[in-house]
Amino acid sequence: MTRINKHSEVPSLWIEYKDGIKFYILKKVKDKNVADDLSQDVLMKVYNSCCSGNEIKNVRSWLFQIAHNTTIDFFKKQSKISNELPEIPFEEDDSVYQNAEILVKPLINLLPKKYAIPLKLSDIDELKQIEVAQKLNLSLTATKSRIQRARKLLKDKIIECSNLETNQTKGLASLEIKDDCVPLNSYLKKNK
Repeated sequence: MTRINKHSEVPSLWIEYKDGIKFYILKKVKDKNVADDLSQDVLMKVYNSCCSGNEIKNVRSWLFQIAHNTTIDFFKKQSKISNELPEIPFEEDDSVYQNAEILVKPLINLLPKKYAIPLKLSDIDELKQIEVAQKLNLSLTATKSRIQRARKLLKDKIIECSNLETNQTKGLASLEIKDDCVPLNSYLKKNK
């Protein structure tokens, strides 16, 4: 984890990544002057967010996500939204989602069985809710209610047991298990 606490830390960070960021933007906008301007916008956004105290798990992913969002904002302002502008497929982002996926099952297992079983059958095993109801001898209404309640409980567990960092588009940027989440850490140790 990295935490940028001082404006004086930004220049060395920027020197390391500025060429890659500018090249990335230039590939999208195809205009050197616009790419220069947008790169400066990225730098200003980094300065503005650097002292927020947020921990950054992967600096490269964070910077390129800012560059991507700045480029999208440019196209929106220019009314030139194009379907050719895909989301950035960072390997680092994929690993964050893979880590999150690995944690979901243990977190579901921390829920009361009354909620954990219907949620697992529905969202992990991908059964239709009517099939879950039949399998558990519940009414469809009770099944839907339990699944909905389980999703809320799971969200609460995720917030309770992990440090989440989202990017500007509310996507998952990093996820780390809190040391003080005893039930999850115990479960993971027991099931290695």
